[in-house]
Amino acid sequence: MLKEGDRLSARKVLNDIKRDLEPFIGDKISLRANRGRKKIVEKTGVLESTYPNIFVIRLDEKQNERRISFSYADILTDAVQVTIFRGEENIQIRANGCG
Repeated sequence: MLKEGDRLSARKVLNDIKRDLEPFIGDKISLRANRGRKKIVEKTGVLESTYPNIFVIRLDEKQNERRISFSYADILTDAVQVTIFRGEENIQIRANGCG
């Protein structure tokens, strides 16, 4: 069972992940998502926006424009791995102080 201090700590980590993503809005990213039952999805797109509980990625698909969203908890639990492409640099977004 979570204590009050644990909830505040978890909320802080999720806010830190959101804050880490915000400077990269508009940048190209790669994501790898574990969708369960050994199904791994790998996509590239653009980080379109961040909201209090989710972030949205516009996918690079030729047929139609598609958006997908994930929660910051997905990054915290490693269900989603996000890599930002900025020039020659690849930046991995991870939960600070975890794992």
